[in-house]
Amino acid sequence: MLVNTPVETLSFNGKPIYVKRDDLLSEAFSGNKARKFAYFLDNDVTGKSVLVGHGSPVANSLYSMSALAKLKGLQLDFYVDHIADQVLASTVGNYAAAIANGANVIDLSKLSDRQDLSCIEYIEQKVLPNRDELLFVPEGGRCEYAKHGVYKLAQEVIDWCNSEQLSELRVFLPSGTGTTAVFLSEYMALYAPHIEVLTCACVGDNDYLKQQFSVLVTNEQLHPRIVDTGKKYHFGKLYRPFYEMYKKVSASGIEFELLYDPLGWMCVEKLLNTEAVQPILYIHQGGLLGNATMLPRYERKYGQLDLKAQV
Repeated sequence: MLVNTPVETLSFNGKPIYVKRDDLLSEAFSGNKARKFAYFLDNDVTGKSVLVGHGSPVANSLYSMSALAKLKGLQLDFYVDHIADQVLASTVGNYAAAIANGANVIDLSKLSDRQDLSCIEYIEQKVLPNRDELLFVPEGGRCEYAKHGVYKLAQEVIDWCNSEQLSELRVFLPSGTGTTAVFLSEYMALYAPHIEVLTCACVGDNDYLKQQFSVLVTNEQLHPRIVDTGKKYHFGKLYRPFYEMYKKVSASGIEFELLYDPLGWMCVEKLLNTEAVQPILYIHQGGLLGNATMLPRYERKYGQLDLKAQV
């Protein structure tokens, strides 16, 4: 069901950057979540009737899990800490699209038996026990199952690299839990050491990201290299440099999303300014549905930026 996505080229700061268009992965859902959930698409889920997840009510993973559940004929129960009124009222974005897919989004702040438990604690203690019909996927798809789809992505990158006769390649992608980046790096280190995987920490700091890597891959030699801009950014907060970078790269003709990609491209810019790292392949991880709610927030705060793409 998932296609081998094309690689295109955009001009960034006057230099060509390859882009792996995983935003075009599938009509139903795309990007890194589709890669991480590919195992469930490709394998039988007989005996399971409910897909269980948790996270933010505006997360890409909510929509992707709702699409997966719909494709596999499952009910999605997705647990969240709280749902803001503006999210409930919105007719666009990940939450609205997930509801349209039939998702059951459960607001723990409304439940009398929460007892100050976190989402994962509530699920582990009050939802999963003695429920064999439930299929639980950790937040952001951070689990061994994700290796199945990410390894396929890695092999696609290797095949493309070989077809282009590149002797070396740097693959860059921004990270949340770091699942895609660490499994991608693991595969490259084992089977294509001439391809280096680089990433940046979008959720938490570098130490947090390293911890997430180690949960899935204990050998630090197989971990991706973390690139840092030298500045601390809080996930989900609006920053003018993020908005400017979004405008800049989207002017190339390829739209990117507003939560992870701005920092990702800022790190690519740093690499281009400080290291001889070309050629670079940027993994476009989808998530564009979230722009429907993020972009109006940026426009309200900073207005309509009219930036010329630096080509």
